[in-house]
Amino acid sequence: MSKENKPSALMATYARFPITVLKGKGTHVWNEKNEMYLDFTSGIATCNLGHVPDQITQKLHQQVDTLWHCSNLYTIPSQTELAKGLVQHSLFDQVFFCNSGAEANEAALKIARKYAKDHGHPERTSVVSFKESFHGRTYATMSVTGQEKVQTGYTPLMPGVRTLAFNELSDLKKIPNGKTAAVLLELVQGEGGVNPAQKEWLHALQDICRTEDILLMVDEVQTGMGRTGTLFAYEQYGIEPDVMTLAKGLGSGFPIGAMLAKTHIAASFTHGTHGTTFGGNPLAATAGIATLQEMVKPGFLREVQQKAAYLQEQLEQVASRSSAIKKVKGLGFLIGIEIDAEAKELVTLLQEQHILTLTAGQGVLRILPPLTVEIEEINEFITKLDHVLQFVEEKKKVSANPS
Repeated sequence: MSKENKPSALMATYARFPITVLKGKGTHVWNEKNEMYLDFTSGIATCNLGHVPDQITQKLHQQVDTLWHCSNLYTIPSQTELAKGLVQHSLFDQVFFCNSGAEANEAALKIARKYAKDHGHPERTSVVSFKESFHGRTYATMSVTGQEKVQTGYTPLMPGVRTLAFNELSDLKKIPNGKTAAVLLELVQGEGGVNPAQKEWLHALQDICRTEDILLMVDEVQTGMGRTGTLFAYEQYGIEPDVMTLAKGLGSGFPIGAMLAKTHIAASFTHGTHGTTFGGNPLAATAGIATLQEMVKPGFLREVQQKAAYLQEQLEQVASRSSAIKKVKGLGFLIGIEIDAEAKELVTLLQEQHILTLTAGQGVLRILPPLTVEIEEINEFITKLDHVLQFVEEKKKVSANPS
């Protein structure tokens, strides 16, 4: 085979959009033709402070000139500082750093099993997750993900996983079976359709976990770091999880993940029981510190809440005049628009209007603007969404009445 006919050097694991992103700043990105797009994906809820935020850039430049990497066999001051910051602003006591959301969830799954054994329950080796959830693509996190499309081709999956119905009260009674070590869930299912947990259901779930000494572990990889209007989504539900996982927005686009736990649970991770080469290195930790500092500034999250409420209000108005929209759902700036059409089609049409969005399943358009988005940019998005929906509706009418 000639070099000209060889496939791409990259494995074909992504169905990529026909856009090459070369530059980003704030709420916008630019392609190779220097055409500007309004980015309402935030790198899949990762660039929560926008692209290349000045505050983070300055701190990273300073760190690049000082030290890039240091083994976790030595003390890393920036890692310790970030851990203290996360503990200070949450109800957890200790932190384990890694590189991604999947690794953070792997750590959570491992500590759940270790905790059960340490407390005299070696038979507790199973975990409960929920349908339509997404927890990662490593072998274990794929196994606890409640979407068959993610697991296709990889069976047999990790044993000991039970997947129950999300927001279904009657299913909760199935959790305690003598073998369950933990329950893992997203408070708003992102990839699975932007489905928020119902408060009554979540409190009933917590009560069962407390009664049965089953760990309640929340995956806040997508909902954490201000995405839902509070630093962490659990704050809005009035629950106290035992374990929380973070990634995405924690480093403003720089790869970092974290698993946070209460002291009595964190005690199960002793010397040599878990580890990582790159997790929490000086560059990643510096990005995390700078990101957290911006988000806890007085008024920052209040402004996020106000702008998110404005976007939700505008979307409801669009829905009231568009037959294509079935429902607007979500929390804060994690929004799903359930539509009577293929969500992929809307994503393509919006790209033609120089707006970047995502899907969350076949019939849900997912909206993830940076938390720093301006009202004028929200208005631009609404105007162009209106235009695209009108096109979709007209197309549907023509299809229904071809004559």
